[in-house]
Amino acid sequence: MIFKRKVYPRLLEWKQNYADQYAVLLEGARRVGKSTIAEHFARNEYRSYILIDFSKDADNILQCFNDIGNLDVFFLRLQAETGITLYKGESLIIFDEVQLFPNARQAIKHLVKDGRYHYLETGSLISIRKNVKDILIPSEEMKIQVYPMDYEEFCDAVGYEYSLLEKIYETNRPIGQATNRKLMRDLRLYMAVGGMPQAVESYLAGNNFSDIDQVKRQIIQLYEDDFRKIDPSGRISSMYHAIPAQLAKDARKYRINSAIGKRGNTRAEELLYELIDSRTIIPCYNSTDPRVSLTDTKDFDSYKLYLSDTGLFVTAMFLDRPSVENVLYSKLLSDKLPANLGFLYENLVAQMINSSGRELYYHTWEKPNSTHYYEVDFLISKGSKVSAIEVKSSGIGKHESITEFTRKYSGNVDSTYLLSQKDVGEEGSLRKKPLYLAPFVVK
Repeated sequence: MIFKRKVYPRLLEWKQNYADQYAVLLEGARRVGKSTIAEHFARNEYRSYILIDFSKDADNILQCFNDIGNLDVFFLRLQAETGITLYKGESLIIFDEVQLFPNARQAIKHLVKDGRYHYLETGSLISIRKNVKDILIPSEEMKIQVYPMDYEEFCDAVGYEYSLLEKIYETNRPIGQATNRKLMRDLRLYMAVGGMPQAVESYLAGNNFSDIDQVKRQIIQLYEDDFRKIDPSGRISSMYHAIPAQLAKDARKYRINSAIGKRGNTRAEELLYELIDSRTIIPCYNSTDPRVSLTDTKDFDSYKLYLSDTGLFVTAMFLDRPSVENVLYSKLLSDKLPANLGFLYENLVAQMINSSGRELYYHTWEKPNSTHYYEVDFLISKGSKVSAIEVKSSGIGKHESITEFTRKYSGNVDSTYLLSQKDVGEEGSLRKKPLYLAPFVVK
């Protein structure tokens, strides 16, 4: 099933403006749709294409790279082995799962310089970084990040009217309880299914939520398999699976020791960066002083972690069960799960910020004469100022952290937002928005 993806126009821009000087690398986590996007693009935009899948192609295809020093022979062998004719300036060669055959990636420099054809690579980051120790990384390579399907892409896939949300955001007026409830149900469907294309395809095929959940479990298992290739002890997997529980505790930061036990700090940090590099999770760093650049005040020792896909987050929450029953998904869709799920909505907003290409930040500071603290969930740079976002799962009456943030940093605040399940509203300078408008808030 082919979905409309936002990365496609970026590939068109690459072909028009850069493909004669650079190959393009679609990078991201496993199962976000990189290979499907690559082949769909090739089929639509080129006279012919050759797809080399390094995860399964036979040795006779791989042996063509023995002749990479003589490109005339290389291209002749490649066409003979695949039965596909290449046309100068009109053909694309795809290196799929290029991390599994690093020599092909190293050859990109010579292939691009040759100029006969265009080149597109796909790769999963956790493996790409591990398989480049002995090769020269090509400078003739542009990178495009591929994320799980965002809410706009999901709406397009399932037939929801996303443009209506933009009109609601621009109008900035309440839409009424009945419409708001319906739009929140739509959003909770996205939270339940998620943005992994296989899960969306399973939903559109009419499968029940137990079946969709199994699709997501298989994806998580693939991630675990990748993690164990990096660290056979299973500690990276433990760090990944600890994320929902640590968010549920509403702690000020993620604690590695709680996930894997006490270890040497250096090795623990290495494992953390391996996990971040996999793009299966999203780091959110504490900015120690939002009056300055968020990047310059990033505290590398104080951070939170979210999962890159909220649909996988829902599955990970209940991974201790053999399968997640349809009734649990039914309760999620109707907002009747018994637990306080503020952290689930936080993960949703984190995914929306991440898919917009932004790095994530939050801010926490201690209350005067108290052991308690204030915390603003997310910060976004707006020129020389910042916008602050607080996420609520249900009620919106108490929001002292964002109120105090506005008072403390009044000269540096652009806008403040309270995202919840409630209709559009305002309280002084605080803008209250339903969560389905979050994509427009974080742009």
